[in-house]
Amino acid sequence: MDRTANTSVIIWLMGVALMVFVMIAIGGITRLTDSGLSMVEWRPLIGTLPPLTDAEWMRVFSLYQQSPEYQKINAGMDLSAFKWIFFWEYLHRLFGRLIGLAFILPLLWFAVRRQIPNGFGRRFLILLILGGTQGAIGWWMVKSGLVDDPYVSAYRLATHLGIALTILAVLIWTIADLKHGRAILPRGHVAGVIGVLAITILAGAFVAGMNAGLIYNEYPFMGGHLVPIEYGYYGISDPFENPASAQFHHRWIAVLAVLGVISLWFRARKAHLSGINLGLSGGVMMLAVFGQFVLGIMTLLYQVPVSLGTLHQAGAAFLLICVIWVSHGLMRLK
Repeated sequence: MDRTANTSVIIWLMGVALMVFVMIAIGGITRLTDSGLSMVEWRPLIGTLPPLTDAEWMRVFSLYQQSPEYQKINAGMDLSAFKWIFFWEYLHRLFGRLIGLAFILPLLWFAVRRQIPNGFGRRFLILLILGGTQGAIGWWMVKSGLVDDPYVSAYRLATHLGIALTILAVLIWTIADLKHGRAILPRGHVAGVIGVLAITILAGAFVAGMNAGLIYNEYPFMGGHLVPIEYGYYGISDPFENPASAQFHHRWIAVLAVLGVISLWFRARKAHLSGINLGLSGGVMMLAVFGQFVLGIMTLLYQVPVSLGTLHQAGAAFLLICVIWVSHGLMRLK
């Protein structure tokens, strides 16, 4: 493959990665505006178009009025207010479809022209499977809030976010492979830092799923204590079903993640590899981790406004990108 073809593949993957990043931010807005349960149908094909007539708007609004969220939380909501929450969920689903097209169509083009980089066919197949699975998991998540309890399952929310971040991480690693040469998979210290960061983000998903950011809006204490008095009430499931415990874990695992990223930065400072400025990448990573930590505290103190909550979720994705990029450079040194 010539250099021009390889550059085209990199640009394509960078565009898809950017779209996934934006999708994660839109997902945050959808959750924070309580819009995720506004579309009670899953129509993968004909659902691409929004309601175009008054009759169709009344049909989808009538379906929503039969849902637990309307009956238990939003009873009396008018059509105008419904259109607002419908917009964000519709945009979220539509953008997911656009990402699918942005990945599949160029992939077919490169395949027909025999411009798929050698050894990357399996990687692209994995991304294709993950993307297709993500759409189904998104509906699986929504369905959990359409039965009796008008809230999506925190477990399913964490799964949905986790797969989105996995897709983003694989895209970034693949871009780095194509741009700078292959690296071995993360292990040891590098894998540990990535793992702690991943756990921190998933812990945040459980906080979001239980609206745990709306309690104990102080830092570093929780009701005057470092450990909330409710801690441990739910036994073995406590980290995943107790809002106070979920927030406690997210707070302190985040501290471990910050320390882990700092340790990764020290390694990056000592590393020198032709074509990769790990010092610059590490500097951006440090700005990202400290910005994200402060943003998390501010989001908590201000009781999770949509603006800060969205920035916090997008910040987690950006920090992951930085850590993956630096980690790739370090693993090339092996």
